[in-house]
Amino acid sequence: MRADVIVEVSDSTFQTAVIQRSAQVPVVVDFWAPWCGPCRVLGPVLERLAREANGAFILAKINVDQNPRVAAQYGVQGIPTVMAFRHGRVVNEFVGAQPESVVREFLRPLLPNPNDGLVNEALRLEQQGRLQEAAERYRQVLASDSSHAGALLGLGRTLLAQGDGAEAVRWLEQVPYGRPERAEAERLLARFQLRQSADGMDEAAYRSRLAANPQDLEARLGLGSVLAAREEYESALASLLEVARQDRGKLRERARVAMLAIFRILGDEHPLTSEYRSQLAMALF
Repeated sequence: MRADVIVEVSDSTFQTAVIQRSAQVPVVVDFWAPWCGPCRVLGPVLERLAREANGAFILAKINVDQNPRVAAQYGVQGIPTVMAFRHGRVVNEFVGAQPESVVREFLRPLLPNPNDGLVNEALRLEQQGRLQEAAERYRQVLASDSSHAGALLGLGRTLLAQGDGAEAVRWLEQVPYGRPERAEAERLLARFQLRQSADGMDEAAYRSRLAANPQDLEARLGLGSVLAAREEYESALASLLEVARQDRGKLRERARVAMLAIFRILGDEHPLTSEYRSQLAMALF
């Protein structure tokens, strides 16, 4: 058994021992205090499961009385609070002394999965363009583990690449919330939604209509939809925003939905998301 699977951390060591280390291995943080009865119940369970996992995750214990800064930073309001970190981010948490069965289920997504090797093999096939073989590997994983986030995402992605959008959506929608894979699933779903909404639209016809009448909001919405489907997001957002500003009915709602889909694709940190989200809010409210 590894000797370092349980560590004591402090405000000063949290960045190194938890945030940085979680890039290599999941870190489970137990926010506790010596006077807390439920903490004394939960602590030994966490420690035993950490030893059992033998390095598959690190248990970091932090005394909130002695280290209030980190507890405040992460909004800890009651103890025990347990948070799981991966790649510097909280991916799951719970509060209170939970039964061992609940703790095991909390830990399960953090632990190595025997199907991960097959998923990695499928990903390599996918990157080589061998999409049908990759899809077969992903399906093989899902036959034994129907909630494997990587396999759900991979199968949805390969099906999209093969043109089977409806089937792809079915798998992508099952990617569990709270998993890192969910963000990519949301982006793929949003791209598919935008392409579907623009299917059969004629960009030249919309531009011609707008040249004749710049106030033709239906044509402006159609043009924005076509541009979004082509991933020309800045031009699409500008066009869709004008519809949201000028219309007060169904066209505005369709423009809003399309803009939100673009925001999901770009992500919260993208400059276009920041710029146009605030403008959309002003247009709507």
